[in-house]
Amino acid sequence: MRVLFISSVYARTPEDAEVPWMRESVKRLRESGVEVEILAPSWMGLASHEIDGTRVHRFRYAPRSVEFLTGDEGAATKTRNKPWLQLLAIPYILSGFASCWNLCRKGRFDVIHCHWPFPHGLIAQAGRIRSGLPVVLNFHGAELLLMRRKKWIRPILRWLLGQSEATLCNSSFTRGRILEVRDVPVELSPYGTTLPENVQPARPARQASDPFKMLFVGRHIERKGIEHLIDAMAFLEGDRFRLKVVGHGDRTETLKERARATGDARIEFTGKLSSEDLAKAYAEADVFVLPAVVDSKGDTEGLGVVLIEAAEMGLPLVGSDVGGIPDVVVDGESGLLAPPADPERLADALRRLADDPELARRLVEGARARTRRFFSWDVVVPALKQVYERVARKA
Repeated sequence: MRVLFISSVYARTPEDAEVPWMRESVKRLRESGVEVEILAPSWMGLASHEIDGTRVHRFRYAPRSVEFLTGDEGAATKTRNKPWLQLLAIPYILSGFASCWNLCRKGRFDVIHCHWPFPHGLIAQAGRIRSGLPVVLNFHGAELLLMRRKKWIRPILRWLLGQSEATLCNSSFTRGRILEVRDVPVELSPYGTTLPENVQPARPARQASDPFKMLFVGRHIERKGIEHLIDAMAFLEGDRFRLKVVGHGDRTETLKERARATGDARIEFTGKLSSEDLAKAYAEADVFVLPAVVDSKGDTEGLGVVLIEAAEMGLPLVGSDVGGIPDVVVDGESGLLAPPADPERLADALRRLADDPELARRLVEGARARTRRFFSWDVVVPALKQVYERVARKA
């Protein structure tokens, strides 16, 4: 089986942290016997290259100095901050279409797996027209958010959904949004963790007098809801609770100022951490928190892969009841859910775990069981291979 992934981003160097879940899925597919190549846009003139033994075909779409439409914070954010970047959309699609046409005319592929169907579903049509290749659309949520802001995208996505041989998505929440566009069969295809196999951090023995340590890891952007976690500290008494905020983003300084304004010295901002320091942060924490919200653009967590990783690291989970988070955190079974943007209810959930170590232990076991049942690569990869084999037989 030979599959061409089409994506807006892929690792530019072996050290690049872009879409690690996709990179891991490619690695796992190759280990299972599926040959995968990547078609992705260039970055500042970056030529085609290999990552982990996988060929990455880069298409040029602009002069080197402005060839940064995708990558890092994403095209949607960049075009809001720099509206002129929208002018690159047409050459992006045309160049991607031409590159896909040239790759597919050589007859190397059996299936096209298209991530973020707008605009990449249009690029994938080159393979369908040139070589009759079946197309699998994979939604992650961003394209559906963009559709809500730009209504003309809706009929394009509706048409693409009718053209594809299979439609995948990362969560039940995303599936619901797809079905609002067109009533087609939609299969859940989440991604597993990028952590090493069987990682179990050595946890120091916790004493009753020790502070209860809460951990957030992720980009500091609006939809993560970090300000509500900071505000929740006001409902958590004394020195008993500590919060570590890992990561960086366009809201970092605003969040630090919010913490200073409340006079809360119990909150630590670490910035980005190395793999070793991040593992230590997980090992030292007592709970992982993802206080996500629906942001001012209508965006929210499509799934929350970081919750899966935190569960594998042996932490109880607290998350907002929003987006794809309930696919991972089933309230009372694999974690605790709180209403989004409700600091007091969030604090109640955290206090409940701090007061009941037996509950925390049961939730850790429940989270691990759920992630291994639904989000393990041992489940995800065979299911993906079955999709490829099914659509290839129909072609």
